[in-house]
Amino acid sequence: MNDATDAILAIVGQVPRGKVTTYGAVAERAGWPRRSRLVGRVLSALPRGSKVPWHRIVAAGGRIAFPEGAPSRDRQIRRLRSEGVDASSGRVDLRRHGWHTPPADLDRWLWGVGDEN
Repeated sequence: MNDATDAILAIVGQVPRGKVTTYGAVAERAGWPRRSRLVGRVLSALPRGSKVPWHRIVAAGGRIAFPEGAPSRDRQIRRLRSEGVDASSGRVDLRRHGWHTPPADLDRWLWGVGDEN
């Protein structure tokens, strides 16, 4: 793995059950602003059965990124539904289910660096 992959997977791993965030937000939080496609590539390379909660990542506006009829789309919608997130319309209400991390420093948020006080 590389730094970008590690940072992206760290952020995705922090998205709590019942919440979603966007590819763009993950890229921004991981230190790779404007690289939402990179997030998609990293997640698409996950091995089958991975514990990374990839299904909690959606496209801008809460849209499910997979096309209609794609098995991955159905799997994502099922997983979100099992966590209480309604995505049956192909969208998630980000106001209700959006995950918003603190705007503070990423290192402090992820690892508590600088929280010695």
